[in-house]
Amino acid sequence: MKRRVLFVCTGNSIRSQMAEALLREMAGERFEVVSAGTHPSGLHPAAVATMREVGIDISGRRSRAVTVLAGEPFDHVVTVCDRAREICPAFPGAARRHWSVADPTLSRAGGRERATAFRLVREDLADRIRRFLAEVDARTDVPGPAV
Repeated sequence: MKRRVLFVCTGNSIRSQMAEALLREMAGERFEVVSAGTHPSGLHPAAVATMREVGIDISGRRSRAVTVLAGEPFDHVVTVCDRAREICPAFPGAARRHWSVADPTLSRAGGRERATAFRLVREDLADRIRRFLAEVDARTDVPGPAV
């Protein structure tokens, strides 16, 4: 049975969408992954462009409210911004994690510097997901009884 992972941020427009796509790409069919926002605001075009740079297309994704997922079972709920951590609803039975990932839209820069801010977020999320996968794999890679 696939483990279910939910990524939550405020707008479900950048960080949670990137995390969802990255985990899907990195873990293949091992997980069922979704993302949502506490106040969905629509997919950010720079997030689409940043993911496209690494061959991942999120252009067809839409922001959704975390409240529509209430009552659904998850193995892991990961908040990727501080505001979402404060107001994310409870998902009983889910292991909760918090990753304080920078908001690339707070960069006052434009052009190349803003694109760099989005790339840094993508790489930060990819690093965190690699560590998450290693940790989850270590927990489930317990040898069975000797035959």
